[in-house]
Amino acid sequence: MKIIYSTLTTAIFILTTTPFLHAQCAPSIDPALAAQIATIPAVDNHAHPMLSPPDYATDRNFDALPVDNMEPYTDPAGMRSDLPTLHDAWKAIFNFDGNPPLNPDALKQLDAAREATRQQQASNYSTYILDKANIGTMLANRVAMGTGVQPPRFRWVPYIDTLLFPLDNSVLAAATPDRKQFFPLEDALRKKYLAQLNIKALPPTLDAYLKQVVTPLLEQQKANGAVAEKFEIAYLRSFGFDDVPQAEAAHIYATLLHQPHPNETQYKRLQDFLFRYIAAECGRLNLPVHLHTTSGGGGYFSITGDNPLLLEPLFNDPRLRHTNFVLLHGGWPFVHEIGALLQKPNVYLDLSQQSLMIPPHTMSAWLREWLELYPEKILYATDAYPYSSSMGWEEAGWIANRNIRESLGIALTGMIRDNEISPTRATDLAHMVLHHNAESLYKF
Repeated sequence: MKIIYSTLTTAIFILTTTPFLHAQCAPSIDPALAAQIATIPAVDNHAHPMLSPPDYATDRNFDALPVDNMEPYTDPAGMRSDLPTLHDAWKAIFNFDGNPPLNPDALKQLDAAREATRQQQASNYSTYILDKANIGTMLANRVAMGTGVQPPRFRWVPYIDTLLFPLDNSVLAAATPDRKQFFPLEDALRKKYLAQLNIKALPPTLDAYLKQVVTPLLEQQKANGAVAEKFEIAYLRSFGFDDVPQAEAAHIYATLLHQPHPNETQYKRLQDFLFRYIAAECGRLNLPVHLHTTSGGGGYFSITGDNPLLLEPLFNDPRLRHTNFVLLHGGWPFVHEIGALLQKPNVYLDLSQQSLMIPPHTMSAWLREWLELYPEKILYATDAYPYSSSMGWEEAGWIANRNIRESLGIALTGMIRDNEISPTRATDLAHMVLHHNAESLYKF
């Protein structure tokens, strides 16, 4: 898809939204390269856009496992309510000239400015947010699409974790307060999926479960516009999927299906088999598999279990070489480990979430490392999400977009000055990260 901007609109966009053209940043980024990066419409590989009016206020489908009601934990500095860049986002999107952090009265004024913009834009509101960040296409990580969040500007990425956990999940839910919140949501989503397939109860055998539930649901989501499938598995258990024979998995399924509190070791073996089966089916259907790979939200998130190196046996499985895997969020703190995994022919990574957590100068260091090694595997992404009253999906997307473009400019300028690449190659790499790589992966 091509988006054409007028010369005037382009000039205004550069002057108002590109921090690395400002004088204080000039030594870090080549100005000509910065101007080019600013005007390239992006494909956002991962975000959680919310619906446009009139459905905005009641929208809860922006995540299968919302993190906005979790126990308090330590937010990264880049996602706190006192972040100075919030001022620029509020001004650019809502014409609100407040300085963070906002007191209660100022928050009310911000909410009023947001609502005025929503009412003015109406069903075009979500697209208006994309335009403010120069995002041409956003992959919408949502349970369901809706008003204002529709193709071609928004492409659907649904959730599939619930199919890994078809048994009684009460023991798993008791593991941490976070999982106590999450597993009932997964159980509810599975019931919704079964209803969509006109199935009232889980089939009695694993073979029937695969043929009547798993494959038909993936095919249904593909037919309804899905371009990839999302796993939030790192919030529910650790990586590390053993290669379990189907006969063993079938025995476990039949034995434990109606048992309360199934044996956790056996249950994990069933999950391991189901993950590989789903991944293989995604490959057959040309649906890339998206995996959360970074230190996640919540004070009980297992960072050790989220190490992307635990996924290497999957990437080395010849049966899964036709499945493309996208490692979301760049794997922080395992940024070097995740970069090494890009040598696998079917592995990609995106810049979402760390584009908010990590300042541009810091992120540009490992972005440069990845670009020097596997530039065709790096995808622009924001992880725009309704994080708080100060940072909604709108502000998050705008700030992440600005941070990514600045990080990209710093990395490419350094490569030019070190005679690693030419200015022409730098422009090519910018286009690759911002949209060409995603267009190639998803066949847009």
